[in-house]
Amino acid sequence: MPELPEVETTVSDLKKKIVGLKIIDVWADAKRLIKKSSFEIFKKQIKNAEIKKIERRGKNILIYLNPKSYSAKSDISREAHYTLDLKILLIHQKLTGHLLYGIWMMDKGRWTPKEKGPLNESVNRFIHLVFFLNNGKMLALSDLRKFAKVVLGSAEEILNSKDIKELGPEPLEKTFTLKKLKEAVRDKKAKIKQVLMDQKVIAGIGNIYSDEILWQAKIHPFKPANKLKNKELKAIYEAMGEILEKAVKLRGTSISDFRDPEGRKGNYVEILSVYQREGEECPRCGRKVKRIKLGGRSAHYCPKCQKL
Repeated sequence: MPELPEVETTVSDLKKKIVGLKIIDVWADAKRLIKKSSFEIFKKQIKNAEIKKIERRGKNILIYLNPKSYSAKSDISREAHYTLDLKILLIHQKLTGHLLYGIWMMDKGRWTPKEKGPLNESVNRFIHLVFFLNNGKMLALSDLRKFAKVVLGSAEEILNSKDIKELGPEPLEKTFTLKKLKEAVRDKKAKIKQVLMDQKVIAGIGNIYSDEILWQAKIHPFKPANKLKNKELKAIYEAMGEILEKAVKLRGTSISDFRDPEGRKGNYVEILSVYQREGEECPRCGRKVKRIKLGGRSAHYCPKCQKL
């Protein structure tokens, strides 16, 4: 599942490519991706909407839309209309989804990229939702498992939904201090890896980066969060900022499905320390990396560097 660095990469790229464009039509062959609405209503509401801005909140992509057109003779100002009518298209890419930007042609029931390049890679061929833009290009969702979530609603409705309202703080914002981390985890009896992946505690961290953060901080993933000492929490806080910032700079991690909007892999996979490195040598001490099960997920760690 794309985590903070992967979603941030997607949002950052799309800001440069689609803000200011209009959605002139939409196609889907997996209509269950659209939540809280029928596809027919969704299509009617989103056609001719202008893309005003794009943001990330946790693992969610928020595309702000202005769905109305205005005449110069309107008694209400354009800005007043904009505030009143603003909608948000929320996209959570879930397990195997990723947004792509380009031009495709329908060929024998399958969308095929018009030009050669990364978009032709097999992982990018599972296109089940396409937004047609007024510059002749398309925004497409490729999703092998069809688990992605797409919701269109008023700005007030989306921003006050559980998807957004219940998210914890953003770990890369300046307001996220060591004190806030301590407050977030001090009463949690769960294992620290589980706590780091809890989106209600901290937004955006999942399986990949929780492993990497705990390895760098030398903390065992099974250690109860409320048993961590101040120096251990400081180590986690510092590792969190350093690793997430580096992963954003390297455009995320592509273990399997994640690709950026042009269909390219993220580069952080080249410097992973423990995630999916079971049996390989720890980059710090040389001991073999181990993998253990944790609530249906896996935790990768060094048994020498990260003692319980």
